[in-house]
Amino acid sequence: MSAQELGGLDRIRMQIQWNRLLSVVEEQAQTLMRTAFSTSTREAGDLSAGVFDTQGRMLAQAVTGTPGHVNAMAASVGFFLEKFPTEKMCDGDVLITNDPWQGTGHLNDFTVVTPAFHDGRLIALFASTSHVVDVGGRGFGPDGRQIYEEGLNVPMSYLAKAGEMSETLLEIVRANVRNPVEVEGDLYSLAACNEVGCRRLSAMMTEFALHDLDDLGDRIIDMSRAGMLAEIAKLPKGVFHNVMRIDGYERPLDLVATLTIGEDGFKIDFDGTSGVSSYGINVPVTYTEAYASFGIRCIIGGAIPNNAGSLSTIQVTAPVGSILNAPHPCAVTARHVIGQMLPDVVLGCLNQAIPNQVPAEGTSCLWNPVLLSGHGLTEDDSKIDDQPFAMNTFHAGGTGARPGKDGMSATAFPSGVRNTPIEVNETIAPLIFWKKEYRRDSGGAGEFRGGTGQVMEVAHAKGKDFAINAMFDRVDHPPRGRNGGDNGMAGKLYLESGTVLSGKGRQVIPAGDKLILEMPGGGGLGDPMTRPAEQVADDVLNGIVSAESAQQDYGVITDASGQLDVAATKAERDRRPAAE
Repeated sequence: MSAQELGGLDRIRMQIQWNRLLSVVEEQAQTLMRTAFSTSTREAGDLSAGVFDTQGRMLAQAVTGTPGHVNAMAASVGFFLEKFPTEKMCDGDVLITNDPWQGTGHLNDFTVVTPAFHDGRLIALFASTSHVVDVGGRGFGPDGRQIYEEGLNVPMSYLAKAGEMSETLLEIVRANVRNPVEVEGDLYSLAACNEVGCRRLSAMMTEFALHDLDDLGDRIIDMSRAGMLAEIAKLPKGVFHNVMRIDGYERPLDLVATLTIGEDGFKIDFDGTSGVSSYGINVPVTYTEAYASFGIRCIIGGAIPNNAGSLSTIQVTAPVGSILNAPHPCAVTARHVIGQMLPDVVLGCLNQAIPNQVPAEGTSCLWNPVLLSGHGLTEDDSKIDDQPFAMNTFHAGGTGARPGKDGMSATAFPSGVRNTPIEVNETIAPLIFWKKEYRRDSGGAGEFRGGTGQVMEVAHAKGKDFAINAMFDRVDHPPRGRNGGDNGMAGKLYLESGTVLSGKGRQVIPAGDKLILEMPGGGGLGDPMTRPAEQVADDVLNGIVSAESAQQDYGVITDASGQLDVAATKAERDRRPAAE
């Protein structure tokens, strides 16, 4: 029976069951966060959780988590089913991989799949992913030249068989990583969150007297697809192009997109995009699909749940050998630096189809320095007993200004992860974070101002040297403003002593020096001269915009106390054309 043929009571019952399913996967995600050992999962929320039918179709995803994990995980479950058919699955089995091309794009992300049984029958699959702190190899950074250098690659295999954990697999993992306790703990937390999902789903099915999810799953997918098609029907049809240049590693890169809007959905083609890099910033195509489709979903059908039905209206392709479809054995550890730019690229296409309805470009890629120390990692190897550490800390610049709103400051978009508290970082590594504050004037000027970046200063607590694995972009090519808005401020990476560091690669902070990160601000939206002078003055009072920038970029004059000088501002703006 189609959704349209359902009676009113049946539709209400189905909606209750659908909402209950969403609550099940959200509890699954919260279990993962609460039991995780790594700060990236526990504090930043770098994870995903979802439930799939026995055909591998995603029925529901948790709100908690990142688009890169969620949408790539959706493809990953299909790969698991190719190797482990459902008829061979047993209650208590737990499957695992971190293969970048069959998982979520790099080795630090583990994907775990657990079959769910009810009354002795397989009814669904729960999947979850999280980013672990270390997988060996060169460590989390972009310097690898092939996947073999980047760490331990676990093929699709059993983490547990019929309820018995694979001690052999766990022993291999412990022997190959720098943080064995944290990594093993995270694998157990992935298994635990799926197990919670299985129990909650079984209880739900008992409550609603369901024997399987077939009918409910079909209705969820059909209604979600129909909802997206209804939204697409409102859009102008056509072909739209956008190009965005970013820093890359050894050379700048061009991300080229062609968006086709048709009656049956969206087609995004990245033909013309730069080729693969010699370093670990390449992107497996599943990660490209994940973030490109998220760019569409940010604007179109935001109220429609993300599942196999809504995602089926978006097709993403990229030429093999391009940096967005890097084949094995390309190095891919820092694939997020490039992949997280893709929503901005797609939004640039959408802006041509539906002007003034999409945000300006933002920092997009995370500014997540990996800070580490230990024998062979710094220039001073004479003291091999020094306290070693490897810490991945998540931080972000500003987002692009939004239609009708300023951009968000120090906020991760599109990944959605949270900034890692510096108090937590200081408890797990001998580091001091001397400064963490907003970066004045970093948001691009506009009628709606770009989000503000942030400044951080970090030093070794005992005055020793340490290293950074840098994986940053928007250093040479800042986020662009849109529709008359100014660009955001580019990022900077340097030492207190004055040495300028590269945006990518492992580099050493000498003993006694400080590492300084100045994160980019988001682009502005609309003509800055149309921004209300009172809002500019408030930004000056709050330290977001300097008095000099207020006058130069907005034509707004403030007095010595930071208060708006109404007469001087009117004179300043009157003498300049609005579109200067």
